[in-house]
Amino acid sequence: MRTYLDYNATAPLRTEARAAMIAAMDVVGNPSSVYAEGRAAKGLIETARAQVAEAVGASGADVVFTSGATEAAALALAGRGLKAAPIEHDAVHAWVDPCLPVVDGAVQVIDPAGSALQLANSETGIVQELPQGLAVSDITQGFGRVPFSFSWAGVGMVFLSAHKFGGPKGVGALIMPQGTDLPAQIKGGGQEMGRRSGTENVVAIAGMGAAAVAAQADLAAGKWDRVAELRNILENAIEATENRTIFVGKGCERLPNTSCFVTPGWKGETQVMAMDLAGFAVSAGSACSSGKVKVSRVLRALDLNETEAASALRVSLGLETTEDEVMRFAQTWSEKRARRRAA
Repeated sequence: MRTYLDYNATAPLRTEARAAMIAAMDVVGNPSSVYAEGRAAKGLIETARAQVAEAVGASGADVVFTSGATEAAALALAGRGLKAAPIEHDAVHAWVDPCLPVVDGAVQVIDPAGSALQLANSETGIVQELPQGLAVSDITQGFGRVPFSFSWAGVGMVFLSAHKFGGPKGVGALIMPQGTDLPAQIKGGGQEMGRRSGTENVVAIAGMGAAAVAAQADLAAGKWDRVAELRNILENAIEATENRTIFVGKGCERLPNTSCFVTPGWKGETQVMAMDLAGFAVSAGSACSSGKVKVSRVLRALDLNETEAASALRVSLGLETTEDEVMRFAQTWSEKRARRRAA
């Protein structure tokens, strides 16, 4: 029996998203066509645009659909010379000057208008306080898990990716006020209000809209509070058997589902393989860095030494995760740790 505990890499497709996508598959028209079939396809996109806008606290005209958060990041950041911290995701790190200091997990932003700052970190789960007037924020990991609204955040632009909150892979959105002066990176037919050309992925966009509504409803209902309790149960069980383990960001505000813990001397990739063989899907960090032989710059920026940073394991839970799964993971991990110490 497999147990999936890597929701920060990707979340399972929600039933609401699947239903919306199946229905969209029967709509044949090109959304740029003016006849009935085209208008039907366009209608699905506009419905999803309104759904995403409402879920994120924006207006429909603020939402530009993209192929994912990586493309949205490039659209928002290219050529702007913004500053950021080294803890940002690679999709942001590629476009910024990673010079902002990190003190006890918190990024020190001196010039919000010239800076980018993530809402939450995918590896550690640490949540940042976004300053008013911030230029850009990556809300990919935080959306649907912690409260956020574009209307009160005071951020110039934000972006997110559907598959992190139960939508399909390969679709995301950039949220920015209508009329923002931002040149298109992909030019052609002028779709998405001239921001991003190319025929829209109607099926995926429909799934994203439905998933966004469901994700926001779950957050409003307080469902992630139980997940935070499970995260704490997991950490207490691990700590009870291995007192040398470091729980990264434990003193900071974190995503309710994320535990990043370090066991010095036991490489994270080795732990991932051992737990995979035992039937558990977890990771050693960002899914985008999986398989790459390098130490996490995120953990190094948080003052972990190279040995510690190479010994991290990330467990990220979902709304479907049970206490039994958490306890079985902790027991299995502890048994494998005990065998390693005895070897």
